Amino acid sequence: MPRICVPDDSPAVLAASAAFPALRERAEVDYHDTLPGTEEVLIERIGAAEVVLNIRSSSRFTARVFAACPRLRLISVWGTGTDHVDLASASQHGVAVSNTPGVSARSIGEHTLALLFAVARRIPEMDAATRRNLWPRGSSVELFGKTCGVIGYGAIGQVFARLAAAIGMRVIVWTMHPAQYPDVKFVDLDELYRTSDVVSVHLRLSPETRDFVGAAQFAMMKPNAILLNTARGAIVDQEALWDALTTGRISGAGLDVFATEPLPQQHPLTLLGNVVLTPHCGGITPEALEAGLQMAVDNIWDFLEGRNRNRVG
Repeated sequence: MPRICVPDDSPAVLAASAAFPALRERAEVDYHDTLPGTEEVLIERIGAAEVVLNIRSSSRFTARVFAACPRLRLISVWGTGTDHVDLASASQHGVAVSNTPGVSARSIGEHTLALLFAVARRIPEMDAATRRNLWPRGSSVELFGKTCGVIGYGAIGQVFARLAAAIGMRVIVWTMHPAQYPDVKFVDLDELYRTSDVVSVHLRLSPETRDFVGAAQFAMMKPNAILLNTARGAIVDQEALWDALTTGRISGAGLDVFATEPLPQQHPLTLLGNVVLTPHCGGITPEALEAGLQMAVDNIWDFLEGRNRNRVG
């Protein structure tokens, strides 16, 4: 039986899933429901494993981790992002990496739309005011006919683009890989920033996309624009975002991701009334959760049986 380590199921999602009992039947599983916290603890947990089933992106698989774990053959990542894995070092040490592409696309797309409505209609503020026996009026924005700019046209970007179009928005799109979509008309990125009433970010985090949206981009945006980010927090320059929100450079933001997670107590963004915040939960619905965890487990069996489904490294 292969030895598989789950080093970081915290908060626990795998243990309660339908995929977990089957995993334990077919493998020797070292399971941990706390975060490693340090590189040393992560190495200690996974040092004897052939396979790691990685749940949380806070566990960082660095060159030092790979060097210290010579038995490791595969990291199966639950989720799409692999920015917490040094893919070059993984390859150097002969470790394959897989992920679960597209499995949460519908869930995250719907969550992005929910954030858009919450910001445009100021739902949290209206709810709080109503509970205080206030009766505010006239502060919501209608989205029909507005322009929605989608940055990134992978599985999630495509779902959100369809949802935005379904409520009557004019959707324009930019992608880093236009040749992959020969039938889609893309716009220039500067045009997207200048003309969009809503800008929604759906990129992978990489050295190329870190701080991709910064002061120069906010300067191009409309004062009434709303920024949505359900991708990765570090794609948006956090200081530039704060400045844009507090100076009226843009009107609001809906954020499910942050440069530092969990969001620290009394973080400046938590003090702003024109921001709606959620705790990186866009892809965590029961449906997406079960499908994604099952895919992460299936990726292990595929690898051990010589198939390379969903390999990213």
